[in-house]
Amino acid sequence: MEKSIAIITGSTLGGAEYVADHLAELLENRGFSVQVENNAAFADVAEQHLWLIVTSTHGAGDLPDNLKPFIRQINTEDLTQVRFAVVGLGNSDYDTFCHAVDKVENALTAQGAALLCDSLRIDVLTTDDHEQCAEDWLPNFVAAL
Repeated sequence: MEKSIAIITGSTLGGAEYVADHLAELLENRGFSVQVENNAAFADVAEQHLWLIVTSTHGAGDLPDNLKPFIRQINTEDLTQVRFAVVGLGNSDYDTFCHAVDKVENALTAQGAALLCDSLRIDVLTTDDHEQCAEDWLPNFVAAL
């Protein structure tokens, strides 16, 4: 089992960063080496083969501004060695609920990356504890490694 994970965040108001930091702590407690990137460039994680992307959905189903450059950069990369999972935060009042998750999944799989498990879509409207929700999902990710 690979023990090194890059956690890449896309956050507008900080919620995704909080969830990412919590997941990083939990993974470190399980013996993983974790690299958290809040403004990732592909070069920052190019040597990592296991990615966990934690992102909110911004505006009309868009990626947060701090994740857009990373997604543009990977559109020319061979990611066949990369395995990944996605945790998304969104508001179900919008018909674009967690569309950033779909965009991340599509961008990575188009470049050959393999999705490890079902993505988590956290509804900020109905879920009070986003970190706990992600913690409850984490065994799905770890089991897929």
